Amino acid sequence: MLVCLTCVVFGTYRTDMAAFFPAPKTLGETALLAQVSGDGAASRLILVAIDQAPETVLTEFSEQIASRLRRNAAFDGVLNGDDASIAPIQHFVWDHRFQLDPSLTPERLNRDEIEKSLRQDASLLSSDLGPMLAQSLPADPIGSAMTVGEGLQQSGGAGPETRSGVWMTKDGSRAMLLLYAHASGFDLDAQQAAQKSVSDAFDAVRSTLKHPSSVRLRMSGPGVFAVASRDATKHDVSFLSLLAAAGAILFLLLAYRSVLTLGLALLPVIGAILAGITFVLLGFGYVHAITLGFGVTLLGEALDYSIYVLTQSDPSEHATGTARSLWPTLRLGALVSIAGFGAMLGSGFIGFAQLGLFSMVGLSVAVLVARYVLPSLVPFGFRAKGAPLIGHPLRFIRSHQPVIRGALGIAVIAACGALLTHKGGLWQTDLLSMSPLPPETQKLDTTLRNDLGLVSPSKFLAWRARSREAALETGEDLRPTLEALVTRGAIKGYSLPSLILPSRKMQAYRRNVWPHGATLHQRFAEALIHLPFKPDAFTPFFVDVEKARTAPDLKPEDLPPLLGLRLSSMLSQNEKMGWVVLAPLDGLSDEAGLKTHLPSGVDLVDLEKQSRGLLYRFQHEAVTLAVIGSIAVIALILSFLRNVRTTGLVILPLLGAVLVTAALLMAHGEKLSIFMIVGFMLIVAVGSNYGLFFARRYESDEKRTHALASIMLANCCTVAAYGVLSFSEIPVLHDVGKTVAIGTFLCLLFGAAFTNEAKA
Repeated sequence: MLVCLTCVVFGTYRTDMAAFFPAPKTLGETALLAQVSGDGAASRLILVAIDQAPETVLTEFSEQIASRLRRNAAFDGVLNGDDASIAPIQHFVWDHRFQLDPSLTPERLNRDEIEKSLRQDASLLSSDLGPMLAQSLPADPIGSAMTVGEGLQQSGGAGPETRSGVWMTKDGSRAMLLLYAHASGFDLDAQQAAQKSVSDAFDAVRSTLKHPSSVRLRMSGPGVFAVASRDATKHDVSFLSLLAAAGAILFLLLAYRSVLTLGLALLPVIGAILAGITFVLLGFGYVHAITLGFGVTLLGEALDYSIYVLTQSDPSEHATGTARSLWPTLRLGALVSIAGFGAMLGSGFIGFAQLGLFSMVGLSVAVLVARYVLPSLVPFGFRAKGAPLIGHPLRFIRSHQPVIRGALGIAVIAACGALLTHKGGLWQTDLLSMSPLPPETQKLDTTLRNDLGLVSPSKFLAWRARSREAALETGEDLRPTLEALVTRGAIKGYSLPSLILPSRKMQAYRRNVWPHGATLHQRFAEALIHLPFKPDAFTPFFVDVEKARTAPDLKPEDLPPLLGLRLSSMLSQNEKMGWVVLAPLDGLSDEAGLKTHLPSGVDLVDLEKQSRGLLYRFQHEAVTLAVIGSIAVIALILSFLRNVRTTGLVILPLLGAVLVTAALLMAHGEKLSIFMIVGFMLIVAVGSNYGLFFARRYESDEKRTHALASIMLANCCTVAAYGVLSFSEIPVLHDVGKTVAIGTFLCLLFGAAFTNEAKA
């Protein structure tokens, strides 16, 4: 246990969902996992809203908060619509406009095209855009900077409204900021610190106002959601776990009336958890948080082993003798549970496979501790003094089996009818409804995204490449096709990583596209003959062109932070798939037409379809593994009992309990989720142990009384613990808690009513 404790303390634990899912096999799966990965650029967004104040006050808040946060290293970008928001990108675009301009071709630089550009510039100088154009025209008469800027904005949506120099809603009721945290969305401690910095900046600005109480700050975004979910989970796990533990402790104290014995009862559970975590760390290199939460919950079964040994201990002999006599039943019960959870090892979902290993190792250690360690620590002559009182309900059921069997039989028939006639899908298919976040929080996020003009793309063009350069070159080859589709109206816009970082090949081409020697000067001189520009008006342009001829290649590290984040969201390296590009599309209206123009190796990915497909695959695999595990359970029990009738009396109550549980959940408005499948597996594991002890032959009424008391006590602890968890707002805890609490209680009723002792 000390070795395991050391591994647990220094182990690696992960929370990002990408680590829970299987390794992507297709471009579609890669695109989906990129969206849920904590390292994605989108995960760093923090959306900020300031409201409940006059427009002038909101403007001041926006400007001062942005100024404070731009000096904070926790943020790579702070945007609020003012000039400083986009200054780094503007400077980068201007300094490298000739390397980034996708329209630079020999045709663009012939005399006629130059004259055409200059005539257009001359007409614009007399328009409202004249003052702004006059500043850039001498160094950029062909409009490269504008072309690059338009390309970067193509898939960015309409954008937010600007009022008084900052972003606001059209009615001026809410000011908005868009922040890019330096930390990924699932680096929760860093995200929480960044969010605190926002709150601190808000409080500092509010303290300078005369009437600050009405102003309100609200935040949204993946990192905000992750921190809020963690806090909610911590609250539920800590508070509800204390209640659950208190309930179990009360029942144990009622039965044993000894604090020492209570501590001993927890020994197999502690050993199971430490060993389970250690073996998952050794097998996978890390433990996912969902695995840890699930696993610790499932290992509540380990407490049952302690209860069986302690409650059935005979004061006339040492507890080691009791453990020895119970060992065949304990061993079979543990093997049945291990076989059920062992099927999960074959899951392609890493989280399920981890959970299978965690449960198998944990239950193995727990039953061995209950058999070989726990009995040697129990004082000689120990007796569960409260056992007769606790076991009374089961004795009542056993003495009225015919009536109770009839009632439970009717319940099973009604459950089957309800499930067969249920209208609507049985399965939960809406991922948002499984979120622990309240609807108001989700609504706020939608509102802010709409106000900021943030488009969450659902359709991407995806392709693989052997290198980053090859990936960028494919995007450059694809751009003319996408431009034609925009012209036709098949798509509204697109984004490509090569628009942010051209390939080295393309950069070399653009360096060499400029006419050599005096040719460029001559073409400009000819174009200016009939135009109102001075001959030396474009000297800065020629100077910058010469610099562009010898400029070094742009690299990812040269990009300003916001463009670097955007590039990484589209271009990433995958261990198995090499370099993968996910280029978002905006306003796709002709999917069939788009597909006919895509070259080989470039696919259209629909994230909504991928999400539904992945969820269906998860559900299908969970059901399949549950069926395989159930078959293994039946085969194992039959091989040990060697009696079909006795095996049926152990198994059929489990089937009845699962059917009635599912019907009750559906009647309560629930839909079956992947979490509930794990709950059903636990019902079968725990319920089969009840059935084996119900079917065991006892030598005396006293031993039978204590055996029934042990079953009843184990069930009380389970129902109390999982029943409390069912009140959680966290889907994992709620679904597993509610399912197991109802199911194990029904297993107790069905087992007591239908399973009789084996005959001599």
